[in-house]
Amino acid sequence: MSAADSSIHAWLGSPLGQHLLAQESALVAQALDQVFGLQLLQIGAWGNPGTLLANARTQRYALVGMESTPGISVRADPAELCIASDSIDAVLLPHTLELSERPHDVLREIDRILVGEGHLLILGFNPVGLLGLRRTISRGRFPPGAKRFIGERRMRDWLSLLGFDVLSVRGYFHTLPINRAALSQRPVTLGSREGGFWSKLAGAYVLLAQKKVYTLTPIRPKWRKKRRVVGALVEPTTRNPS
Repeated sequence: MSAADSSIHAWLGSPLGQHLLAQESALVAQALDQVFGLQLLQIGAWGNPGTLLANARTQRYALVGMESTPGISVRADPAELCIASDSIDAVLLPHTLELSERPHDVLREIDRILVGEGHLLILGFNPVGLLGLRRTISRGRFPPGAKRFIGERRMRDWLSLLGFDVLSVRGYFHTLPINRAALSQRPVTLGSREGGFWSKLAGAYVLLAQKKVYTLTPIRPKWRKKRRVVGALVEPTTRNPS
């Protein structure tokens, strides 16, 4: 395991990280309840392998990671996937874009491998929320391993350029980003205080999008203009007879 993976794994094992994972597991389970098909891929390890995929409704699912660790089904760079085009029904990205040096390339790969009308589920950190404030105070060192925070609006723009429809977005994790043992004892509250100023303070968001399918409209060739018929006679031509 690399130093970056080791540091993020250790952070997720802290009371704050465990509290975050508990909320994310419940939210992912709700989102996957409406995602069907043959194959679901989670690209990027996040927490214990299989935790987020436990409630998958697809016939098969697999975990793609960069390290050969227990639970990883396929070892690959998220920006260069060894997966056939138009072959995957759904993809889960648990903060994968924020941990990647090449988030645009990752999204382009997702667009390539997803079938038409395939689903994409993204977990992202809110740069203007409570976790974003903690990251600013710690000068970008929180949480460990994160290269950047990508806001919901920017994520929408990126997906729109690739031809995705955003079906739903939901903020979560209204918790002070402070590690203390009491956090692990708190019950998980889903959908807390939606809307208004409080929603902007959500530490993270879950976004569900769907790949558009464009129908091709055949273009008919423009044949030579037919001469009109006047009564029973063909309209005379203006050319001189030879």
